[in-house]
Amino acid sequence: MTTPLAGITVLDFGQIYQGPYATFLMAKAGADVIKIEPPGGEPLRRRVIAQGGETTLPMAMLNANKRAVTLNLKSPRGQELLRQMVARADVLLENFSPGTMDKFGVGYEALRKVNPRLVYASGTGFGLSGPDRDNLAMDFTIQAASGIMSVTGMPDGPPMKAGPTLVDFMGGIHLYAGVMTALFQRDHTGEGQLVEVAMQEAVYPTLASSYDYHLRTGKVPPRAGNRQAGMSQAPYNAFPTKDGWVAIHVVTEEHWHNLLKAMGREALRDDPRFTNHAARAANVPATEAVVTEWTTTLTKAEVVAAAKRYKIPSAPVRDAVEVMNDPHMHARGMLERIDHPALGAIVVPNSPLRLHGAERVPTLPSPALGQHNDDVYGSWLGLGADGVAALRAEQAI
Repeated sequence: MTTPLAGITVLDFGQIYQGPYATFLMAKAGADVIKIEPPGGEPLRRRVIAQGGETTLPMAMLNANKRAVTLNLKSPRGQELLRQMVARADVLLENFSPGTMDKFGVGYEALRKVNPRLVYASGTGFGLSGPDRDNLAMDFTIQAASGIMSVTGMPDGPPMKAGPTLVDFMGGIHLYAGVMTALFQRDHTGEGQLVEVAMQEAVYPTLASSYDYHLRTGKVPPRAGNRQAGMSQAPYNAFPTKDGWVAIHVVTEEHWHNLLKAMGREALRDDPRFTNHAARAANVPATEAVVTEWTTTLTKAEVVAAAKRYKIPSAPVRDAVEVMNDPHMHARGMLERIDHPALGAIVVPNSPLRLHGAERVPTLPSPALGQHNDDVYGSWLGLGADGVAALRAEQAI
């Protein structure tokens, strides 16, 4: 197959979402990704095992097309096994707390001596340096520390987290980008390097409009619900329909004029409350009342169809089940229905990175814990069946 990362071997210590998403993108680009877990499984898997299950949909989504092994880094033999794998690998990725790998003698400085070409990627909450380095970091706490929660929620309500685990995935995307950049540089220098991504830093740019609000007004950006602080465009909100909600965002004056046509309210074009963005922003309640009066007479589908016909930025507010069954993404092959050995019929994503001219990697279900121990240790490292049996006896895997 012609795949961008064919021939690249990745040692994947990723856990939960951040690290596994970065290596999922690598696997879907053709890399040989070996998922390395402690004997009890990584945290996301360990939780479900403790409850008597085998795996979860997030595990299946983020670990497709990987080989899975177990490895006990607390064991000297396990540490030696890792060094043997590093000698053959191109990338090692982990998103442990800072210093975790160093504690076992297999941090970047130690492993670069084994393989100077190794790209070592570290994903953390706050980075490998600085006064906040050792702060415990989860998606929720980074949403708080990064300012995301401060601008999320209704104006008269408490700060709220964003619904999805966006910080973990933003961190994973940046980890992928960092690894790709380091591999490109390695082609020129012949040497690997340490790549680090702090989740707090990865999401900083997402508050660009909030920083701009402060620059323009000197005030702390407030929560504004579905609107924007310092509203400069209106309407910009989710509006009720007969059977749900639709999002409408008027960006240009042409959009507003088209919306008036769609609503049959062209007479309002010369109303001083609505003549331009500034006027509508100064009269948001009145502007939204006009739109709401129209949307509440229609279904979501009818509003969206009208918006499409008149070229107005709009979309239905869909739930997770609707999105999982989205005909558009299924038609494009972004979403795929597969039979998973532990979960049955499920929907999983492909990589959103489309490199035209490169073949797409067929989806393989996520592996069971340690499913490829014999394959990786017995065949790839050449230890054979007896060697793998000895590793099990030593509790190294």
